[in-house]
Amino acid sequence: MELSGPALRLTVYIGDSDTWHHKPLYTEIVHRAHAAGLAGASVFQGLEGFGASNHIHTTRIVSLSQDLPLAVVIIDEPERVRAFLPQLDELVTEGMVTLDEVEIVRYTGRGGER
Repeated sequence: MELSGPALRLTVYIGDSDTWHHKPLYTEIVHRAHAAGLAGASVFQGLEGFGASNHIHTTRIVSLSQDLPLAVVIIDEPERVRAFLPQLDELVTEGMVTLDEVEIVRYTGRGGER
C-alpha cells in the first residue's frame, strides 16, 4: 500500500533516560505506534539540548552526557495520528509533543507494502 498526500508529523521530545515500567520510554512509544498500525516511527538522538528543566544536556562533557535529547517522529494520516495521541497522554509525563502538517510525497515499503 502506498501513502501520499496530506499527513501529520507527530514529534515527541523526551530524554534518553526517560522510562516506562523500567524500559526506555522511546521503545514503548515505538512499539505502541507499531501496534496501532501507524505508518512508521523513528527515534533520533540529539547531541545537545535543553528543555523545560532548563538544564543543558550534551555529549561534550562526560558528567552531563546523561539524559540526552531524543525525538520520536511518527508520520501518518491525520486521523490515525490524532487517534494515537491519548496513548502519549499516558506515557509522556515530561517532555513536549508537537504536530506539524506535512505532505507525503513518497512512502513505499519493500514490495510496495505498508
